[in-house]
Amino acid sequence: MTYACAFCGEDNELIEDPSGGSRQTFTEDCTVCCRPNLITLVFEGDQVYLDVVQEYEA
Repeated sequence: MTYACAFCGEDNELIEDPSGGSRQTFTEDCTVCCRPNLITLVFEGDQVYLDVVQEYEA
């Protein structure tokens, strides 16, 4: 599965793993700009929903 970085828009690869639970939230750094993307995956039956937003550091 690919997602567009929430900062620079470049495509990044992501391997989804349903064994981690039906709802997963984690941070993944962009392979191009190295900024943190907050990723949420939701597994519902055969469907996988993906949400990617900028993670802000305080």
